[in-house]
Amino acid sequence: MKTIKIAAFVILIGLMSAFTYEKPGSGYQVGDIATDFSLKNVNSKNVSLSDFKDAKGFIVVFTCNHCPYAKAYEDRIMALDKKYKNLGYPVIAINPNNPAVQSEDSFDLMQKRAKEKGFTFPYLFDEGQKIYPQYGATKTPHVYVLQKTKAGNQVKYIGAIDDNYSDESAVKTRYVENAVNALLKNEDVPVKMTKAIGCSIKA
Repeated sequence: MKTIKIAAFVILIGLMSAFTYEKPGSGYQVGDIATDFSLKNVNSKNVSLSDFKDAKGFIVVFTCNHCPYAKAYEDRIMALDKKYKNLGYPVIAINPNNPAVQSEDSFDLMQKRAKEKGFTFPYLFDEGQKIYPQYGATKTPHVYVLQKTKAGNQVKYIGAIDDNYSDESAVKTRYVENAVNALLKNEDVPVKMTKAIGCSIKA
């Protein structure tokens, strides 16, 4: 009888957990249509994906000021924007962090960081943290490559920028570049999902 009670208790806890905690991998999956958003840019003007009438798609990067992984990738993110913006795939950077938890990721310091680095792309503030959970982003940086289709902005790639955050010269596979290059050729993305390596998003 005691064994039965324990088993029932374990099952009950398991059911409670299923409804209490968010399932791993929640958010967009490859093939999903990403909804548009309107977020404040560092120039204090709101930016939406629909503003980019001539874009073929987007390189959406969840990133921030303080994270050493994000900092390590800043130049590479700027290089992606420089390489692909005029080809139809601009970078859209979004800071998902709560500044009350991580003060270095405040909007004022976002403006300062963007000016210091000379960001060539929008650097948006996910105020109220409403957008990153829709995407399912968990790290900074975490990348979503979107392609414009008749149905909307379709997710084509999710994950890391490349396979070596600490040493760009040692990179063997450039996941985001490979994904965008394939889309520009109307080919299938070779690697559709990788594990994002970075700091956890501060909620």
